[in-house]
Amino acid sequence: MPRLRRRIAPGLRSVRTGGFPARHTEKRPARGVEIWLGIGGNLGDTIRRFQRLRFFLMRQNDLKLIESSPILINPPFGYLEQPEFANAVLRLRAKLPPLRLLRRMQEVERRFGRRRSFKDAPRTLDIDLLFYGDRRIDHPRLTIPHPGWSGRLSVLWPSKHLAKPPRDRRMIRRRIRRVMPGLRRYD
Repeated sequence: MPRLRRRIAPGLRSVRTGGFPARHTEKRPARGVEIWLGIGGNLGDTIRRFQRLRFFLMRQNDLKLIESSPILINPPFGYLEQPEFANAVLRLRAKLPPLRLLRRMQEVERRFGRRRSFKDAPRTLDIDLLFYGDRRIDHPRLTIPHPGWSGRLSVLWPSKHLAKPPRDRRMIRRRIRRVMPGLRRYD
């Protein structure tokens, strides 16, 4: 599939390819709670893996993919001695309760080759549950909204392409400027 790459700031590139970005429409609106997933990876052909993940999610009965963002290629954080990351955000509807959804996404990560070796280690696929409707959850295994989502460019930049209400887009752009002030002139 053709890939369109665009430099958006020093060390940051966006990639547009089959399914990223995309909006999925159906005759009947999907049921369930709107959720946002952050996806990332930096081992192997991550973009192809994202496309396979998108197709996998589209075949699930209890998940309905609504929209996908462009892909952001960005440097790693935390453990720096690793390849750059690809990140995107997916908007879905889910019929699963939060903890069962978390377990399902961890199973999907394993299915796509994820091995947990140490914090911030290189990975084939990382799936973070960013939002679960408007709910706030503070459970030992799950915190919603995802901690740190508002301080990570790898979540903010893709999210601004999904945020529908103009007010949300402005809020996300303000947070992007706080995280990386110079980005405004490139975007």
